[in-house]
Amino acid sequence: MPMRTPIHKARALPLAGSQLLLPTLLCLAALSLAGCGGDKAKADTPTAQTAPNPVAVSVAVIKPMAMRDVLTLPGDTEASEDVVLSAERGGRVEWIGPEEGERVRKGQLIAKIDLSALNASLRKAQASYELAKDQSERRKSLYEQAFISREELDKAETELRLAKSGLDEAQVAYDQGLVHSPIDGVVNELHVDPGEFVAEGAPVAEVVNTDIIDVRLGVPELDVRHLSMGQPVLVTVDAYPGQAWEGRITFLAYKASSSTRTFSTKVTVANGDGRIRPGMIARASLQRRLVPDALGVPLFCLLDKGGERLVYVEEDGIAKARTVSLGIIEADRVQVLEGLTAGDRIIVNGQNMVEEGMRVVVR
Repeated sequence: MPMRTPIHKARALPLAGSQLLLPTLLCLAALSLAGCGGDKAKADTPTAQTAPNPVAVSVAVIKPMAMRDVLTLPGDTEASEDVVLSAERGGRVEWIGPEEGERVRKGQLIAKIDLSALNASLRKAQASYELAKDQSERRKSLYEQAFISREELDKAETELRLAKSGLDEAQVAYDQGLVHSPIDGVVNELHVDPGEFVAEGAPVAEVVNTDIIDVRLGVPELDVRHLSMGQPVLVTVDAYPGQAWEGRITFLAYKASSSTRTFSTKVTVANGDGRIRPGMIARASLQRRLVPDALGVPLFCLLDKGGERLVYVEEDGIAKARTVSLGIIEADRVQVLEGLTAGDRIIVNGQNMVEEGMRVVVR
C-alpha cells in the first residue's frame, strides 16, 4: 500500500493575542506619520515675519499765516433809484414819448395827460390876467389925475390879484398834465398807452437808475458787531460766475427785524456797465476779523474717525494721528486752534492710507 504523507494543520493564534497586536501596529504607524508631518511643517514654517513696506506720502510744513474770517451772505439787488411816475390829474393820455428800455434824462418829458383841455384853461386864465392888468394900470392913471376915487382903484387892483391867482392855478393844472422823469435812468415799464384814460394817482411809467446797485442783506445779530459804515465788501452775482465787484456798506440798521431777527444792511456797488440788473441774486463777503498768525491746513487733510477730526503728521518716518480743534475757514484752508504747532510736518497726500504708527516714506 502506498504510504500517505501526513498533513499538519496550522494552529490558530488565540483571539485575545490578535486583538492586542492590531492596535499596537496602528499606533506605531500613526506615530511614524506624525513624525514625518511634523518635520514637514517645521520645514515649511518661516523663521520670521516679513515687515510691511512703508507708505509713500507727501508732507507740508505748518507755518503761521494771515487768515480772514469772512462771512458770506445772500442778498437781493436793487436799483439805487427806482421811481414810479403817477398821474397828478385824471384824464386821457394824449402822448407817450420814450419806449420801454429807452434811456431818459432827468426832466425829460414822458407823457401828456388831458393837455388840450388844460391848455385851453391856461389860455383863458392868461387872457383874464392881461385884461385885469390893463384895467388896473388905467385905473391907477385916472386916480393919479383925480378922475376916480381910491375905492375904484382898490377894486381894480383886487381884480388883478384874483386874475393872477387864476393864472397860477391854470399853470399848475397844465404842468400836472405833463409827466417828467425826476431822475436819469431807463424806462423799465409803461403802464398806460396813448388814448387810454388814467385816473389821478394811477401809475404811468417806471424809471430805474442802474448805474449804482444796492445789495440788501440780513446780517445775524452775532455778526453785526463786526461791521461798520464804509467797510469794503466783495460782491459776487450768481449770473456771472467767477466775477466780483467791490462795494461798501452804506447803511446798517440799528434795529433788528422782528420777523427774521437780522439787521438790514445795504451794500452799494458801482454798475456803470449795467451788467448787474435789479432782482438778481448776489452774495456779499464781509470780513469779520483778521487772524495774522493762524495755523492753516488744507481742508482735504482732515479725516473723520469716529466723530473726531484728526490729521496725520510725519515724525521720523512714522505716521502719528493728531486730534485737532478747528477755527475759521477761508477758501480751501481751515484754522487749527489745538492739536498742531508751527513746524509740524502734516501729511497732505496719502493720509487716507496710513494708520497710527505706520512707517511712511516722504516722496
